[in-house]
Amino acid sequence: MDNLRLVVMENCKELGEKVNIHLKELMGETEDLIIPVEEVKFNNGEGKVVIKESVRKKDLFILTDPMNHSITYKMYNYINHKSPDDHYVDVIRTLCAIRNNAERVNLVMPFLYASRQHKRDGRESLDCAVALQEFIHQGVKNIITFDVHDSNVQNAIPSSSFDNFYPTNIILEKFVTTEDVTKDNLLAVSPDNGALKRTRFYANMLGCELGGHFEKHRDLYHVVDGKNPILEHEYIGKDVAGKDIIIVDDMIASGESMLDVARELKNRGAKRIYMFSAYVMFTKGIEVFEKAYKEGLFTKIFTTNLSYILDEAKDKEWLEIGDCSEYLAKIIYTFHIGGSVSPILSATSKVLEDFAKN
Repeated sequence: MDNLRLVVMENCKELGEKVNIHLKELMGETEDLIIPVEEVKFNNGEGKVVIKESVRKKDLFILTDPMNHSITYKMYNYINHKSPDDHYVDVIRTLCAIRNNAERVNLVMPFLYASRQHKRDGRESLDCAVALQEFIHQGVKNIITFDVHDSNVQNAIPSSSFDNFYPTNIILEKFVTTEDVTKDNLLAVSPDNGALKRTRFYANMLGCELGGHFEKHRDLYHVVDGKNPILEHEYIGKDVAGKDIIIVDDMIASGESMLDVARELKNRGAKRIYMFSAYVMFTKGIEVFEKAYKEGLFTKIFTTNLSYILDEAKDKEWLEIGDCSEYLAKIIYTFHIGGSVSPILSATSKVLEDFAKN
């Protein structure tokens, strides 16, 4: 049997099991590739990770989702939900449990831990950079992530392998096969300056126009929930009246900013509004989206299964989820056999090529 093995953390079981199935098909294997792991939490809040099988001479791929907040544990008999920090420490514990006995350790973290803390201004922490350095220090050879908030964060580990893949094909294939849209009546709009490059990429894939972007005017004197509140969204771009609009960002947290942008576009006469994001966290619940959908503020949200999605959101008619498990399995297998990832990074979709031509 091949020496490729998966270490699937508790926070990534659903995706990990799907990847396991696709990998077995790719490799012609019949036995599961997942090495069982136990994540232990003591009542005082401390913990440990126990690996249940030998990892000696194995090519390990650790799959983890630091944004899965559904996992609970007891601490002093109170029920706590695991935070991204808890998941991060569990990865470090796993690496410690491996003890450099594996042939190679690869970390697959689609939503990169603390990725929004990628730069700093003044005396504040730089969590993402520190985490990347710790992963390498603990023996990780390759870090695999998806649609990272700012890929410049890899400069924290300049001599190490860091690969940032994009699920764009999968999201857009879902879009063009489920929605009755044409590229001639479609505009791509960026919700802010930071998402402009990503939005342009989506527009190029669809063969539609880049309509414009919004400028966020923030209250720089106050901080609410860790950020400066947005006072106003100012649109700069082409006329959106009668157009179908796609709004693109790397993640949707509470969704307030995206919905504000959708409202501004609707006020300018936009027809149907579609939101695209690799990750949807719904940090304040789905009620605000349900209300906005019923008001006709947007038509659908397109996302992926690369990170945890609330169960109550999965069956909503306004949410479309692209399955990235086969794509991820191909990436893992390519790393395992030492193949080039360039064809994967530059791969095009015939479905999207046909849409862009017509």
